Order: sequence, then structure tokens, then C-alpha cells
Amino acid sequence: MYKKELDELILRSYGVSAEHPFDSDFDTAVYRHTDNRKWFAIVMNIKRDRLTAGASGYTDVVNLKCEQEVIPSLWGEEGIFPAYHMSKAHWISVLLDGSVDADTLEWLLGISYRLTSSKKKRR
Repeated sequence: MYKKELDELILRSYGVSAEHPFDSDFDTAVYRHTDNRKWFAIVMNIKRDRLTAGASGYTDVVNLKCEQEVIPSLWGEEGIFPAYHMSKAHWISVLLDGSVDADTLEWLLGISYRLTSSKKKRR
């Protein structure tokens, strides 16, 4: 899956459009819940060597929140890395270069959306 496809998936699945909260940085896109305004995904264009030592060029990634006990097992999957520029205990970075299949990315997006949603109060 690529950046444009992810953007369309998020709009279709969650009714959320990308926001660009950083002045003069229109490459970085943030997706938030409409009720609590928490981020559930952030798309960035970063240097490849931030994820893989010695790699050159730039790539699009999406950072997604994930369950802590699942994160280490995901790092072994192609295109999934410890989070760039966020807590590696709670977030992962997923390449948006076609190396991660759409079903996997949709599943990870759902986890992130659920983990960042408003918690229901118990009575």
C-alpha cells in the first residue's frame, strides 16, 4: 500500500481526512479521532537510513500505535520497523512503498484506531 491508498482507506473506513499541523510541512499528514483528537496515524517522508542502516534516499512511512506484546514480533516482518521519532514501546513504523500488503496495513490501522479511541467510563 502507498500513501494515497492509505489516505483513501482512512477516509473510507473512519471518515477522517489528513491534517497538516506543521507549518510549511505538507508531506507530514496526521489522522485524528474526531471526538478526542488523538492521533491514530501519522504519515511522514523520512530518510531510509533512519530505519535501515546504510540505506539511501527517502521513503513514506506511517506510524501506528500497537499493542506492546505484539510489537517485537512485528519488527521481523518485511516493511515494519520500530517507530521513527515516537515511543518504540507503543508505536511502529510501516513502509508505504508496497512492501506491506493492504490486509496487514488495514489490520494494523484498526488496532491503532482502537487503542487511541476514547475509553468508555464504567459506572
